[in-house]
Amino acid sequence: MDFLTGAFIFLAAGVIAVPIASKLGLGSVLGYLIAGALIGPSVLKLVTDTESILHFAEFGVVMMLFLIGMELQPRVLWRMRNPIIGLGGLQVGLTTLAITGIAMFFGLAWQTALAIGLVLSLSSTAIALQILAEKKLMKAEAGKSSFAVLLFQDIAVIPIIAILPLLAIFPIFTSEDLDRAGHNMISQLPTWQQTLIIFAVIASIIFMGRYLLRPIFRYIAESGLREIFTAAALLLVIGISLLMNLVGLSPALGAFVAGVVLADSEYRHEIEANIHPFKALLLGLFFISVGAGIDFTLIAEKPLLILSMVFGLVLLKFVILLFLAYSFHLVKSSRYWFSFALAQGGEFGFVLLTLSLSTQVIDKATVDILTAVIALSMVMTPILILFNEKWIQPKFNQVDEVVDEEEMDDQESEVIIAGFGRFGQVVGRLLIANNISVTVLDHNAQHIKRVREFGFKLFYGDGSRAELLETAGAKDAKLMIIAIEDREKTLEIVKLVQRHFPHLKILVRAYDVMHFHQLNALGVDFIEREMFQGSMNMGKHALKELGMPDFLAEHKANLFAKHDEETIQRLSEHQEDRKRYISESRLAQDEMIEILKSEIPENETNTDSSLDKAEKA
Repeated sequence: MDFLTGAFIFLAAGVIAVPIASKLGLGSVLGYLIAGALIGPSVLKLVTDTESILHFAEFGVVMMLFLIGMELQPRVLWRMRNPIIGLGGLQVGLTTLAITGIAMFFGLAWQTALAIGLVLSLSSTAIALQILAEKKLMKAEAGKSSFAVLLFQDIAVIPIIAILPLLAIFPIFTSEDLDRAGHNMISQLPTWQQTLIIFAVIASIIFMGRYLLRPIFRYIAESGLREIFTAAALLLVIGISLLMNLVGLSPALGAFVAGVVLADSEYRHEIEANIHPFKALLLGLFFISVGAGIDFTLIAEKPLLILSMVFGLVLLKFVILLFLAYSFHLVKSSRYWFSFALAQGGEFGFVLLTLSLSTQVIDKATVDILTAVIALSMVMTPILILFNEKWIQPKFNQVDEVVDEEEMDDQESEVIIAGFGRFGQVVGRLLIANNISVTVLDHNAQHIKRVREFGFKLFYGDGSRAELLETAGAKDAKLMIIAIEDREKTLEIVKLVQRHFPHLKILVRAYDVMHFHQLNALGVDFIEREMFQGSMNMGKHALKELGMPDFLAEHKANLFAKHDEETIQRLSEHQEDRKRYISESRLAQDEMIEILKSEIPENETNTDSSLDKAEKA
């Protein structure tokens, strides 16, 4: 088949299938995969050489990571180090161990089992990020957590490529085997020299991005020729990919590093605008190639084995991801987006399987089966996402991920307010009205949308995360005001602030008296009971309506408030002894009655009849 005919078939398949799939609510990714399966060698046989097209289409993944890198400034990436290493590392580690154990249980050698575990631990960067972007979740908690895991996986591909040849069951290779294993220009050098060269290449990309590319792009921009700017952007991505290939590294990783370096560039948006159409087209081509590469003949020969492996892989990864999402305190609805988005095999799995075959770690029959399993698991992902969206997400009252979240750069406010409900809003409005800089964090997506309509700038986030508070400016702020309704979460934030930001004065809203005691035991600087002042004002107004003079109602309310505060402090000593606590509460109530009966202000000038009327009231 000539190039033009092949291009026409691929484009026609995408143009026809994707709009239909989108209208049916299946999403564009599943549309591309279905289109590829239909034109592939197993169905209509319009396309036969899918492997060479797949290698070309993988460049779409490279461009995607380059554009993602441009959205992440280095300091933002540094703040993500904990989820990248913690969440990503645990996902790869636990999944590899689980799959290795299962493979060994079925009688495979440990080398082969470990290789399979490493290959299947990876998820599809292209599918997961494309779907999350379509659902506008990339800046939400689910999107950021998914990206952290995928970034770790992309980095992990490098050591996995180095490990697989060491797992070879047969120690002697032919030169042809070694060539297919992906040898590069530095592979014959000693390990220490390879390491130095790799670091030098990465350093050169960073140096080039910071000091050389800006004047180059400025020179090109001054020419006023848009097509040259587009050519320069493509040249940059292709050049970095070639450089990374020469030293045996992932082109996608190199493109991502280059994107991060250019994130602060004034030409960032222009580069994005020029590259985005190529990225979208090549990603579509990649998905079509994956669909076309599914071997339906093999599936028909071993349907039970392959389908059980597909469902087993997806279920295992989903359970591990859900466990990690729970352990890292993702909100409930985010846990399912995160787990469903990553519960498949990945495109790098195809590359690693080829390497495993050439190094004789995994035999040909197993590689063919695993290739089909990975491809089918990728096809399942859009279906699982659809299931999650239609049946699971509606069960949550607060769909936190749908927030169009504003990216929060480092803040420099004097005050941080966690919680901007009816209590936090009054506090925040008073401070803002007095020209005091305030950073507001809230974890209720629907509430944020509603409040933003009135012009307030809120950031979506969980105040119990140290890295988020650091971004919110906790190191330089003076006050931390906690005004959330969740009692346990309030205590958690107080402890975290005291541990990580001891200089901050903590002002807290207490939900009730018992919550007050808990906060008081932690030694916070100021506690305000949620309903107390409002209730006092209502009580004062009631006394006035019943005939008590204004000054006397004010005076007795103040006496009540003072005694109540003293009582709360006294009761805090007995909160563990319920009987003593109740006894002291009753005694304090009797004391209050006596004080209010006997206490008359010294400047009393009203008539006795007025006092009598007030006392009767």
